[in-house]
Amino acid sequence: MLSLVLTVFFVNVAIYLVNTIGATTIDNLLWLLYLRLPTPTSRTARKQQQLKRAVLEQKREMNNTSSQDEFAKWAKARRRHDKTMEEYDALNKELTSQKSSFDWAAKILRWLSTNGLKIFIQFWYSKTPVFPLPIGWFPYYAEWIVSFPRAPLGSVSVQVWSNVCAAAIALVAEVVGALLVRVLGETKKPVKAEGKAQ
Repeated sequence: MLSLVLTVFFVNVAIYLVNTIGATTIDNLLWLLYLRLPTPTSRTARKQQQLKRAVLEQKREMNNTSSQDEFAKWAKARRRHDKTMEEYDALNKELTSQKSSFDWAAKILRWLSTNGLKIFIQFWYSKTPVFPLPIGWFPYYAEWIVSFPRAPLGSVSVQVWSNVCAAAIALVAEVVGALLVRVLGETKKPVKAEGKAQ
């Protein structure tokens, strides 16, 4: 099992990734993965896609048929199109309802597995030292601050360690992002044309 030090660190990494990537993006990816599973919802989604293609084909057929010259053929195509469109709308409403339920469940699960877990760890391990400080290296007030609120004096509390991890992760991510921008910016510099000076 992971130590408390690494557990808090990985929870903060997960929170940072969720905040950086975006909750909506993660929800959409989870929805697409859910639709790949063999569930009734995925069958509904496949049927909806088939009906969508059928609606588009029937619309194209209707547009290619003259409503004045070939009225009977156009009217038949129109009835087929309207019937398929009604089925598509019904499936679309059902799928939208299922997606909103899925999004709600995904948000709860995402919050429980990131921020909820962080709060639980900070509550459950509030009196547990994450790691001890070397004796005599720090003055009393520094030991008191890093053990705040309830860890034994001379140790680092889980709350302080969590805040340090969050700050360090954000700083490292910013430095890595700046380096990537700089490296990619240098590789994409425009090449100056040789020849006349302006």
